Amino acid sequence: MFPAAFDYRAPTSLDETLSVLKQHGEAAKVMAGGQSLIPLLKLRFSRPELVVDIARLPGLNTIRRDDGHLAIGALVRHVDIAGSKELAKTAPMMVEAANWIADPLVRNRGTLVGSVCHADPAGDWGSVMLALSAEIVARSAASERVLHSSDFFKGPFETALKAEEVATEVRIPVRKGPSGGAYLKLERRVGDFATVAVAVQVELDGDKVASCGIGLTAVGPHNIKATEAERSLDGKEPTDQVIAEAARLAAEAAEPKDDLRGSAAYKKDVVRVFVQRGLKTAIARAKEVKA
Repeated sequence: MFPAAFDYRAPTSLDETLSVLKQHGEAAKVMAGGQSLIPLLKLRFSRPELVVDIARLPGLNTIRRDDGHLAIGALVRHVDIAGSKELAKTAPMMVEAANWIADPLVRNRGTLVGSVCHADPAGDWGSVMLALSAEIVARSAASERVLHSSDFFKGPFETALKAEEVATEVRIPVRKGPSGGAYLKLERRVGDFATVAVAVQVELDGDKVASCGIGLTAVGPHNIKATEAERSLDGKEPTDQVIAEAARLAAEAAEPKDDLRGSAAYKKDVVRVFVQRGLKTAIARAKEVKA
Protein backbone atom coordinates (compact mmCIF):
# COMPACT_ATOMS: atom_id res chain seq x y z
CA MET A 1 0.00 0.00 0.00
CA PHE A 2 1.18 3.54 -0.73
CA PRO A 3 0.96 6.39 1.80
CA ALA A 4 -1.74 9.02 1.50
CA ALA A 5 -0.48 12.28 0.00
CA PHE A 6 1.45 14.58 2.33
CA ASP A 7 3.71 17.63 2.16
CA TYR A 8 7.35 17.27 3.15
CA ARG A 9 9.72 19.69 4.90
CA ALA A 10 13.36 19.14 5.84
CA PRO A 11 14.34 22.05 8.12
CA THR A 12 18.01 22.88 8.55
CA SER A 13 17.78 24.25 12.09
CA LEU A 14 15.91 23.41 15.29
CA ASP A 15 14.34 26.89 15.37
CA GLU A 16 12.93 26.37 11.87
CA THR A 17 11.59 22.97 12.92
CA LEU A 18 9.82 24.40 15.95
CA SER A 19 8.35 27.23 13.89
CA VAL A 20 6.92 24.73 11.37
CA LEU A 21 5.40 22.63 14.15
CA LYS A 22 3.90 25.70 15.81
CA GLN A 23 2.25 26.58 12.52
CA HIS A 24 0.91 23.10 11.63
CA GLY A 25 0.29 21.48 15.04
CA GLU A 26 -1.55 18.15 14.94
CA ALA A 27 -1.41 18.07 11.14
CA ALA A 28 2.38 17.48 11.19
CA LYS A 29 4.47 14.44 12.10
CA VAL A 30 8.17 14.54 12.98
CA MET A 31 10.48 11.97 11.37
CA ALA A 32 14.05 11.20 12.42
CA GLY A 33 15.20 7.77 11.23
CA GLY A 34 11.79 6.92 9.81
CA GLN A 35 11.76 3.30 10.98
CA SER A 36 8.58 3.84 13.02
CA LEU A 37 6.76 6.46 10.97
CA ILE A 38 7.30 5.14 7.44
CA PRO A 39 5.54 1.78 8.06
CA LEU A 40 2.58 3.67 9.57
CA LEU A 41 2.44 5.93 6.54
CA LYS A 42 2.58 3.00 4.12
CA LEU A 43 -0.25 1.22 5.94
CA ARG A 44 -2.18 4.52 6.22
CA PHE A 45 -2.46 4.13 9.97
CA SER A 46 -0.99 7.64 10.07
CA ARG A 47 -2.16 10.26 7.56
CA PRO A 48 -0.40 13.55 8.37
CA GLU A 49 -0.72 16.57 6.12
CA LEU A 50 2.98 17.30 6.63
CA VAL A 51 6.06 15.20 7.44
CA VAL A 52 8.85 17.19 9.10
CA ASP A 53 12.17 15.42 8.53
CA ILE A 54 14.71 16.41 11.22
CA ALA A 55 17.46 14.04 10.04
CA ARG A 56 19.67 16.93 8.87
CA LEU A 57 19.50 19.04 12.03
CA PRO A 58 22.95 19.77 13.47
CA GLY A 59 24.02 18.89 17.01
CA LEU A 60 21.45 16.16 17.72
CA ASN A 61 23.57 13.10 16.96
CA THR A 62 25.85 13.17 20.01
CA ILE A 63 26.20 11.21 23.25
CA ARG A 64 27.73 13.45 25.89
CA ARG A 65 28.20 13.52 29.64
CA ASP A 66 26.71 16.63 31.20
CA ASP A 67 25.90 17.66 34.78
CA GLY A 68 25.42 14.19 36.27
CA HIS A 69 23.71 12.57 33.32
CA LEU A 70 24.32 11.22 29.84
CA ALA A 71 22.56 13.23 27.13
CA ILE A 72 21.62 11.20 24.04
CA GLY A 73 20.54 13.35 21.11
CA ALA A 74 17.43 12.84 18.99
CA LEU A 75 19.43 11.61 15.97
CA VAL A 76 21.56 9.02 17.80
CA ARG A 77 20.84 5.70 16.12
CA HIS A 78 20.49 2.27 17.69
CA VAL A 79 23.79 1.24 16.11
CA ASP A 80 25.51 4.27 17.69
CA ILE A 81 24.32 3.13 21.11
CA ALA A 82 25.46 -0.43 20.50
CA GLY A 83 28.96 0.84 19.69
CA SER A 84 29.24 3.59 22.32
CA LYS A 85 32.22 3.22 24.66
CA GLU A 86 30.70 5.83 27.01
CA LEU A 87 27.46 3.89 27.36
CA ALA A 88 29.30 0.59 27.67
CA LYS A 89 31.03 2.07 30.71
CA THR A 90 28.19 4.01 32.38
CA ALA A 91 24.94 2.39 31.14
CA PRO A 92 25.85 -1.01 29.64
CA MET A 93 22.26 -2.21 29.76
CA MET A 94 21.56 0.21 26.90
CA VAL A 95 24.24 -1.42 24.76
CA GLU A 96 22.74 -4.82 25.57
CA ALA A 97 19.22 -3.66 24.66
CA ALA A 98 20.35 -1.99 21.41
CA ASN A 99 21.44 -5.34 20.04
CA TRP A 100 17.91 -6.70 20.57
CA ILE A 101 16.33 -4.02 18.35
CA ALA A 102 14.75 -5.51 15.21
CA ASP A 103 17.44 -6.17 12.57
CA PRO A 104 20.61 -4.49 11.23
CA LEU A 105 18.66 -2.39 8.70
CA VAL A 106 16.48 -0.88 11.42
CA ARG A 107 19.37 -0.48 13.86
CA ASN A 108 21.39 1.39 11.24
CA ARG A 109 18.63 3.93 10.52
CA GLY A 110 16.31 4.04 13.53
CA THR A 111 16.88 6.34 16.50
CA LEU A 112 16.50 5.87 20.24
CA VAL A 113 14.48 9.04 20.75
CA GLY A 114 12.25 8.30 17.75
CA SER A 115 11.49 4.87 19.14
CA VAL A 116 10.73 6.28 22.60
CA CYS A 117 8.37 8.85 21.10
CA HIS A 118 6.69 6.19 18.95
CA ALA A 119 5.63 4.59 22.27
CA ASP A 120 4.88 1.12 20.95
CA PRO A 121 3.93 -1.00 24.00
CA ALA A 122 6.06 -3.79 22.50
CA GLY A 123 9.01 -1.45 21.90
CA ASP A 124 12.21 -2.19 23.78
CA TRP A 125 13.44 1.30 24.62
CA GLY A 126 10.45 2.40 26.69
CA SER A 127 11.16 -0.19 29.38
CA VAL A 128 14.86 0.62 29.36
CA MET A 129 14.02 4.29 29.92
CA LEU A 130 11.75 3.40 32.85
CA ALA A 131 14.36 1.14 34.44
CA LEU A 132 17.05 3.81 34.11
CA SER A 133 14.79 6.65 35.38
CA ALA A 134 15.49 8.55 32.17
CA GLU A 135 14.16 11.99 31.30
CA ILE A 136 13.00 13.26 27.92
CA VAL A 137 13.71 16.86 26.93
CA ALA A 138 10.88 18.41 24.89
CA ARG A 139 11.36 21.70 23.03
CA SER A 140 8.76 24.00 21.50
CA ALA A 141 9.05 27.47 20.02
CA ALA A 142 7.96 28.89 23.38
CA SER A 143 9.68 26.73 25.99
CA GLU A 144 11.57 23.62 27.07
CA ARG A 145 10.19 20.88 29.30
CA VAL A 146 11.90 17.93 30.98
CA LEU A 147 9.58 14.94 31.30
CA HIS A 148 10.34 11.96 33.51
CA SER A 149 9.94 8.66 31.70
CA SER A 150 7.41 7.49 34.32
CA ASP A 151 5.10 10.32 33.20
CA PHE A 152 5.89 10.13 29.48
CA PHE A 153 4.04 7.01 28.27
CA LYS A 154 0.28 7.51 28.29
CA GLY A 155 -1.06 4.64 26.19
CA PRO A 156 -0.50 2.70 22.97
CA PHE A 157 1.47 5.03 20.69
CA GLU A 158 0.61 7.96 22.98
CA THR A 159 2.99 10.15 24.99
CA ALA A 160 2.96 13.39 26.96
CA LEU A 161 4.57 15.25 24.03
CA LYS A 162 2.52 18.14 22.64
CA ALA A 163 1.92 18.53 18.91
CA GLU A 164 4.22 21.55 18.67
CA GLU A 165 7.09 19.89 20.57
CA VAL A 166 10.16 17.94 19.49
CA ALA A 167 11.99 15.56 21.82
CA THR A 168 15.57 16.74 21.42
CA GLU A 169 17.36 14.34 23.78
CA VAL A 170 17.06 11.67 26.42
CA ARG A 171 18.93 12.07 29.72
CA ILE A 172 20.22 9.05 31.64
CA PRO A 173 21.29 9.65 35.26
CA VAL A 174 24.86 8.56 36.02
CA ARG A 175 24.84 6.28 39.05
CA LYS A 176 27.03 7.25 41.99
CA GLY A 177 27.38 3.77 43.46
CA PRO A 178 28.19 0.42 41.85
CA SER A 179 25.39 -0.53 39.50
CA GLY A 180 24.42 -3.13 36.95
CA GLY A 181 21.59 -3.83 34.56
CA ALA A 182 20.11 -6.46 32.28
CA TYR A 183 17.63 -6.63 29.42
CA LEU A 184 15.89 -9.94 28.79
CA LYS A 185 13.62 -10.51 25.80
CA LEU A 186 11.45 -13.40 24.61
CA GLU A 187 10.71 -13.24 20.88
CA ARG A 188 9.24 -15.76 18.44
CA ARG A 189 12.06 -15.26 15.95
CA VAL A 190 15.13 -13.05 15.62
CA GLY A 191 14.20 -9.43 15.08
CA ASP A 192 10.57 -9.86 16.17
CA PHE A 193 8.69 -7.67 18.61
CA ALA A 194 8.81 -8.95 22.17
CA THR A 195 6.38 -11.50 23.49
CA VAL A 196 7.64 -10.30 26.86
CA ALA A 197 10.75 -8.32 27.77
CA VAL A 198 12.11 -6.91 31.01
CA ALA A 199 14.65 -4.18 31.79
CA VAL A 200 16.29 -4.17 35.23
CA GLN A 201 18.76 -1.69 36.74
CA VAL A 202 20.18 -2.01 40.28
CA GLU A 203 22.43 0.29 42.31
CA LEU A 204 24.10 -1.07 45.45
CA ASP A 205 25.10 0.54 48.73
CA GLY A 206 27.38 -1.98 50.38
CA ASP A 207 25.47 -5.25 50.49
CA LYS A 208 22.05 -3.59 50.14
CA VAL A 209 20.01 -2.25 47.25
CA ALA A 210 20.21 1.55 47.12
CA SER A 211 17.80 1.85 44.18
CA CYS A 212 16.20 -0.34 41.55
CA GLY A 213 14.36 0.23 38.28
CA ILE A 214 12.20 -2.36 36.52
CA GLY A 215 10.48 -1.80 33.16
CA LEU A 216 8.15 -4.26 31.43
CA THR A 217 7.65 -4.59 27.67
CA ALA A 218 4.62 -5.91 25.75
CA VAL A 219 2.50 -6.70 28.80
CA GLY A 220 0.21 -3.67 28.93
CA PRO A 221 -1.15 -0.66 27.02
CA HIS A 222 2.29 0.94 27.36
CA ASN A 223 5.66 0.08 28.86
CA ILE A 224 5.09 -0.47 32.57
CA LYS A 225 7.21 0.62 35.51
CA ALA A 226 6.93 -2.05 38.22
CA THR A 227 6.90 0.43 41.09
CA GLU A 228 5.87 -1.91 43.91
CA ALA A 229 8.50 -4.43 42.92
CA GLU A 230 11.14 -1.68 42.93
CA ARG A 231 10.08 -0.47 46.39
CA SER A 232 10.18 -3.97 47.80
CA LEU A 233 13.96 -4.04 47.17
CA ASP A 234 14.87 -0.60 48.54
CA GLY A 235 17.34 -0.79 51.41
CA LYS A 236 17.27 -4.57 51.57
CA GLU A 237 19.92 -7.20 51.12
CA PRO A 238 18.99 -8.95 47.84
CA THR A 239 18.52 -12.47 49.13
CA ASP A 240 16.83 -15.13 47.01
CA GLN A 241 13.63 -14.60 48.99
CA VAL A 242 13.66 -10.82 48.52
CA ILE A 243 14.34 -11.19 44.79
CA ALA A 244 11.57 -13.77 44.40
CA GLU A 245 9.09 -11.43 46.10
CA ALA A 246 10.08 -8.54 43.83
CA ALA A 247 9.62 -10.78 40.80
CA ARG A 248 6.16 -11.78 42.04
CA LEU A 249 5.16 -8.13 42.46
CA ALA A 250 6.45 -7.29 38.97
CA ALA A 251 4.30 -10.07 37.51
CA GLU A 252 1.29 -8.63 39.35
CA ALA A 253 1.98 -5.23 37.74
CA ALA A 254 1.83 -6.75 34.25
CA GLU A 255 -1.41 -6.38 32.29
CA PRO A 256 -1.02 -8.79 29.34
CA LYS A 257 -3.74 -10.15 27.10
CA ASP A 258 -4.22 -13.53 25.45
CA ASP A 259 -3.04 -13.46 21.82
CA LEU A 260 -1.16 -15.51 19.25
CA ARG A 261 2.06 -15.05 21.21
CA GLY A 262 0.71 -16.69 24.35
CA SER A 263 -1.85 -16.55 27.13
CA ALA A 264 -1.95 -13.76 29.70
CA ALA A 265 -1.05 -16.25 32.45
CA TYR A 266 1.97 -17.45 30.49
CA LYS A 267 3.20 -13.90 29.90
CA LYS A 268 2.84 -13.00 33.57
CA ASP A 269 4.95 -16.00 34.50
CA VAL A 270 7.59 -15.01 31.96
CA VAL A 271 7.69 -11.57 33.62
CA ARG A 272 8.23 -13.24 36.99
CA VAL A 273 11.02 -15.47 35.70
CA PHE A 274 12.71 -12.69 33.72
CA VAL A 275 12.64 -10.19 36.60
CA GLN A 276 14.08 -12.79 38.97
CA ARG A 277 16.76 -13.69 36.44
CA GLY A 278 17.41 -10.05 35.53
CA LEU A 279 17.80 -8.95 39.14
CA LYS A 280 20.34 -11.66 39.87
CA THR A 281 22.29 -10.72 36.73
CA ALA A 282 22.15 -6.98 37.46
CA ILE A 283 23.26 -7.48 41.07
CA ALA A 284 26.14 -9.73 40.01
CA ARG A 285 27.26 -7.09 37.50
CA ALA A 286 27.03 -4.37 40.14
CA LYS A 287 29.20 -6.43 42.50
CA GLU A 288 31.77 -6.83 39.73
CA VAL A 289 31.92 -3.05 39.40
CA LYS A 290 32.34 -2.71 43.18
CA ALA A 291 35.14 -5.27 43.18
